[in-house]
Amino acid sequence: MSTPQQYALGSLFGPGREDMTSHTPHARHLGMRVVETGPGLALVMLPYRSELIGDPVRKVVFGGAITALLDQASGLAVACALDVLRAIATVDLRVDYLRAAAPERDLYARVECYKVTRAVAFVRGIAYEHAPDDPFASCLGTFMLGAHPGGTALGRLVPERDKERS
Repeated sequence: MSTPQQYALGSLFGPGREDMTSHTPHARHLGMRVVETGPGLALVMLPYRSELIGDPVRKVVFGGAITALLDQASGLAVACALDVLRAIATVDLRVDYLRAAAPERDLYARVECYKVTRAVAFVRGIAYEHAPDDPFASCLGTFMLGAHPGGTALGRLVPERDKERS
């Protein structure tokens, strides 16, 4: 009989907490919020704000903010797939824009980490504003694990008792 998978962030799975983006300054600045996490899964929301508009005529959010949203959700999905927290660095993130996002709407990124090796993790995800079955962007990404010896700021979110089990 195999032992069940242990997750370093398992105690945080479920609805997002207010402090889950506090470890990333740009996510905090953009107002991103973690909606939900689970094993290898992250759902992150970028609230609509007029200063994020990239096309003033159509009032569409700037593509860089959308890429940042997908990158943030991707890194969190990787962290949610790990048994022991390690530093995570984006190696490659491909974003395909399928259509323009609807103007004046909050945006969501749902990303899953589908494979973790010793040094690399792989993700795929979507961005949507209405429903996940109608995405306006998709992504595929590769992330390096253990990118720097200082560890990860996400560790502040995990209670000490949970760290000892990892």
